[in-house]
Amino acid sequence: MPVVELAGVTKAYDSKLAVDNLSLTIEAGQMFGLLGPNGAGKTSTIRMMIGITIPDSGQVRLFDKPFERAILSRVGYLPEERGLYKKMKVIDQLVFFGELRGLTPEESKRRGLNWAEKLEIADVLQKKTEELSKGMQQKIQFICTLLHDPGLIIMDEPFSGLDPVNATLLQDVLIDLKNQGKVILFSTHRMDQVEKLCDSICLINNGKAVLAGKVREIKSRYERNQIVMEFEGNADFLKSSEIAEAKNYSGHAEIKLKPHGDAQKVLHEAASMAKVFRFELVEPSIEEIFIETVGGKVDA
Repeated sequence: MPVVELAGVTKAYDSKLAVDNLSLTIEAGQMFGLLGPNGAGKTSTIRMMIGITIPDSGQVRLFDKPFERAILSRVGYLPEERGLYKKMKVIDQLVFFGELRGLTPEESKRRGLNWAEKLEIADVLQKKTEELSKGMQQKIQFICTLLHDPGLIIMDEPFSGLDPVNATLLQDVLIDLKNQGKVILFSTHRMDQVEKLCDSICLINNGKAVLAGKVREIKSRYERNQIVMEFEGNADFLKSSEIAEAKNYSGHAEIKLKPHGDAQKVLHEAASMAKVFRFELVEPSIEEIFIETVGGKVDA
């Protein structure tokens, strides 16, 4: 069953067309990445999904029904900008947000404590929000998003402010939620998270979908023309006529072949000049596909 369906949604602000006839579908149990450069229309799209704004045309459907405000009881939303009360203690904040979602104070506290243990912030529950780092505040807001056990979780830049350890912790939680059958949609500039987590993506630019589908299918459309190489010795082989561009980081080379370039020829040339420890032909990353798709097409 589709949990999210956008059918030809369009939204303009004065003379700016923010979202232009955008359609997408997200099935149950999917992790979905909504990608695009700054100003592409990602946040405008999310706001229409949850009724903050109304499409000028087109339709939003959640849980296989036309959008209505009552359905938001099944939705959790993590905005990019933090909406926490700086002077309030963390535990009081969790109880307050739980009550806003229809939970009793007791149930809000119980769930808040469980999530605080899971996200390793139980030791700050009695502190005021303003006393905490940005990463800690992000984890608190993440808990507030999940207290009412939503079936659809929408997050705008969820990894903002998190160090690598806490980003990994959040990734593990998201994977667990997906395995429970929940739908997770997030917008992010962190392409490494998209690569690891997302089943499907939609890349939008200037309000339009320019690339959409399952991550594996999208990557399979592109030629394996990237080489990752580790070596010691003469790097002159990086000037090979088969290579379009190459970056050498002290013996770690990232190479892009010319169209239909011969990787075996590059390996032969490298082996004749240097000691090769690793030579791997890889498919392009989501970040490289993103840059190739959007590069030179972004409005100022």
